[in-house]
Amino acid sequence: MSKPNTLEKRKKLGLPHIYALLFLIIVVCTLLTWILPAGSFDRVLNEATNRTVVVPGTYHAVESSPVGLFDMFRSIYDGFMDAGGVIFFVFIAYASISIIISSGAFNGLVAAMLKVFKGKARVAIIPVFLTIIGIASSTIGLFEEWFPFIPVFTGIAIAMGFDAIVGLAIVALGAGMGYSGAMVNPFTVGVAQGIAEVPPMSGTGYRLFCHLCMIAVASFFVIRYALKVQADPSKSLVYHDDVAASMSEQDVQNARFSVREVLVLLILLAGIIVIVYGCKTYSWYFPELAASFTIMGILSAIVMGWGLNDIAKKYEQGFTNVAMACMMIGLARGILMVLQAGNIIDTIVYYMSLPLSYLPAWLSAVCMLVLQTFLNFLIPSGSGQAATSMPIMAPLSDLLGLHRDVAVLAFQFGDGLSNIVWPTGFAAIMSGLAGVKIQKWWRFVVPVFLALFVTQALLMVLAVAIGFGAY
Repeated sequence: MSKPNTLEKRKKLGLPHIYALLFLIIVVCTLLTWILPAGSFDRVLNEATNRTVVVPGTYHAVESSPVGLFDMFRSIYDGFMDAGGVIFFVFIAYASISIIISSGAFNGLVAAMLKVFKGKARVAIIPVFLTIIGIASSTIGLFEEWFPFIPVFTGIAIAMGFDAIVGLAIVALGAGMGYSGAMVNPFTVGVAQGIAEVPPMSGTGYRLFCHLCMIAVASFFVIRYALKVQADPSKSLVYHDDVAASMSEQDVQNARFSVREVLVLLILLAGIIVIVYGCKTYSWYFPELAASFTIMGILSAIVMGWGLNDIAKKYEQGFTNVAMACMMIGLARGILMVLQAGNIIDTIVYYMSLPLSYLPAWLSAVCMLVLQTFLNFLIPSGSGQAATSMPIMAPLSDLLGLHRDVAVLAFQFGDGLSNIVWPTGFAAIMSGLAGVKIQKWWRFVVPVFLALFVTQALLMVLAVAIGFGAY
């Protein structure tokens, strides 16, 4: 999701709080309204997509309108008001999903699967769980919720003759690829598509293809490493290191996976099917999606036998947990308010487009991927990054002759996987939970990440070649 629960831990790295960073960007953008020339593109309504798009070659100077100090602070409030639809959708969707998570259905599913694969076709656990974790991250946006499973998979991997890095890789890569290949993740793809004025569910088929490609590449690297360690334990990157494997065989046996938990998972599956159908057939948007998530959450709570007060308290906790992420969306939208008030957003887009306009379309798309990947170093929140970058990347794609779905694809590629590599993301937290030194995690994951990044770049090229988003 937007990863709200780990930001305090990043203070130890000497990095600014995400609120401080976004406010500093607002200040910088305010100063730029006094420096950069004001300008604007002509825009027209594309009747085929019912979306307002930038007209290439129409950039022209307009009257300067620098933003004053008082208006800079007002932009924060304006940002929250402008992003209200997105913010309240994230509030409702996250709180509803937290109900499903608190049911323990995912815990039971993982435990049941672990018992099936225990001692049987051991290496098969890798692609199976990369896929299961990836699907959950891709559809309902699980990320930090997988953290408790890191020591679980670490212990299971060691018991199977692998090592802690294999267990960590299953969870980290599964979640990272789930975000990168997200089909309907409401907290990243949903937010980005809303800002870019791209219909919900647009390009879902190609995104699924991208996800499967990444799973295949990651499975190859993790299986190869696991087999090497299984054949010769001294080849392990954590050989002789002390690693705490916290989940015992008894823990697996005691994990609850009864009829109730199965019914919750069926409700989730049915809800996702309904959402896909509603978006494709009736052009559902945030109100309908929020209603669908609410229904899923309440039905799941009823199945679990929780009372009305219990349901209300769990929703209260869900709202509390996601408040920081929603604040980030509002602050990030304040950046857009400043750029729009100063009439310099088109100026920035125009000058960004100049060097890229001399490149082939496919190479411009790859450059967008590189930019989003590095941007995630500064803004590791998926929804926050979408709110910050998409107002610029969407019109930039118009100028480059790319469909806005390509810009959304570059965003989600850049947001997902780099979270398990960048120190501002989750690299330190995940490796710590697995009892693996971060330097050794990097030794394993950086080559895998580079291979997956090349895969993503090739998928961006293919997206341009097939006209992704234009159908």
